[in-house]
Amino acid sequence: MNSSSDFLKGNILSPIIKFSVPLMLSLVLQALYGAVDLMVVGYFSSTGDISAVATGSQTMQAFTTIVTGLTMGVTVCIGQAVGSKNFKRLGDIAASQIKLFIAVAAIITGFVLCFCPQIISVMNVPAEAVDAAKDYITVCASGMIFITGYNAVSGFLRGMGNSKTPFLFVFIACIINIVLDLLFVAGFGMGAKGAALATVAAQGMSFVFSLFYLKKMKLPFSLNKDNFKASGEIKNILKIGAPIAVQDFLLQISFLAITSIINILGVVNSAGVGIVEKLFVFLSLIPVSFMSSISVFTAQNIGAQQPDRAVKGFKLTLSISLICGFLTFILAFFFGKYPVSIFTDDPAVITAAAAYLKGTSFEYLIIAMNFCFLGFFNGIGKTAFVMVQGVLTSFLVRVPLSYFFSRVPDGSLTLIGSAVAISACAAFIMCLAFYIIVSRKMFASIQISGEK
Repeated sequence: MNSSSDFLKGNILSPIIKFSVPLMLSLVLQALYGAVDLMVVGYFSSTGDISAVATGSQTMQAFTTIVTGLTMGVTVCIGQAVGSKNFKRLGDIAASQIKLFIAVAAIITGFVLCFCPQIISVMNVPAEAVDAAKDYITVCASGMIFITGYNAVSGFLRGMGNSKTPFLFVFIACIINIVLDLLFVAGFGMGAKGAALATVAAQGMSFVFSLFYLKKMKLPFSLNKDNFKASGEIKNILKIGAPIAVQDFLLQISFLAITSIINILGVVNSAGVGIVEKLFVFLSLIPVSFMSSISVFTAQNIGAQQPDRAVKGFKLTLSISLICGFLTFILAFFFGKYPVSIFTDDPAVITAAAAYLKGTSFEYLIIAMNFCFLGFFNGIGKTAFVMVQGVLTSFLVRVPLSYFFSRVPDGSLTLIGSAVAISACAAFIMCLAFYIIVSRKMFASIQISGEK
C-alpha cells in the first residue's frame, strides 16, 4: 500500500528508483547465473565448448520462456485471489498450477529429448561443438522439472506479495552454480556437460529449498482433493499467461535464428556472438528494470485518473535511461574488448565478439527509449501492440537483415550486428508513432469524462 501511495502522489522519481533497484539486483543475479556457465567454460574448456554452451543455453532459454510466461499468469491469479481474500480460490490456483506445470515440464522434456539431433541440425551448430551441444541440451532438458518447479514457486510467492524470497532463491541457485561450475568444468574437465550438470543441480537444490520454505510458511489455505478436482483456474492461468509465453517464445526463436545464421560462419564467430548475447542482459539492466517500474507506475496513475502524472513519470525514466544508454553505447562501440574479455581469454573469440558488439552498439542507445515506451504501453493495457511490434521487428527486420548481411561478400560481424541496431530503430519508430496516437486519445477521453 505504501508503494502505491508513493506512486500516486508526491515526488515521482524517488519511488520509481526505489522500485527499480531490487529489480536490477534480481536481473543481475539471473544474468550472472546464465553467464557463469559460459565464463567458466570460456577459461577452462575449448572454443567448441563455448559455442556449445552459447547455443545450448539459448535453445533452452527459448523453452524456459514458456514456463516464465505461464508463471506470470499464476502471479496475477494469485494476486487477484489475495486481494479479494478468496482463500478457497488460492487453493484451487495452487492445485491447478501443480497439475499444469508438471504437464508443461513433461512435454518440454519429452520434446527436447526426442528432437535434440534435429534441433542441433537446425541451429547449424559447428561440427566441433555438436557433441558438446547435444550433451548440454540433453542434461538441461532432463532437469526441466526443477526449472519449472522453481519458477512456479517464485511466481506463487510474488502473487502473495513476497518478492524478497524469490530473490533469495535466485541467490542460492547462483552461488551453487558457481561452485559446481568450478568443480565440474575447471576441476573435472567436463566442459559443456559439466556446465549443464551444474545448472541443473543448482536449480534442483534451489527448488528443494523453496519447498522446505513453503512447508514452514503459514499459508492462508490448505490443499485437498477438491482443490485438485477443480480445473477452472487452469483456464485462467492460461488466459493471462499464454499470450506472454507465446510472445517471449517467438522472440527467443528469432534470436535462435540469428545464432543459426552466425553458426554457419564457424566456431569462433559462434562463440563470439554467444558471448555478446550474454552481455546484452548486463548492458540492458537499467532500461529493462525501468520498463517494469514504469508499467506499475503508469497503471496505478491511469487508474487514479492522473494521466499527466503517468506521462511525467514516463518522461523522467526516459531521460535517465537515455543517458545510461548513451554511456553503454560508448562502452560497446569503443571499448567492447574489455567486457568481452571477462568471458574468455581466447584472442580470436575476443576479436569476433568485440566486432559483433560494435555493430549492435547503437541498439543500446535506442532500447533505452524503446523499453520505456513498452513499459508505458503495458501500464495502459496496450499489450497487444507490444507483442505485435516485437514479433514484426524480429521476423521482418532483425532476422532477414542478419541473414542478408551474413551473405555479403567480405561481410564482417560488425555489419551483421548492425541488423540488430536497425531492428531497434524500426521498433522505435513504431513505438513513437503509437505513443502519439494513444497519448492523444488518453487525454481526450479524460477531458471528455471531466466535462461530463
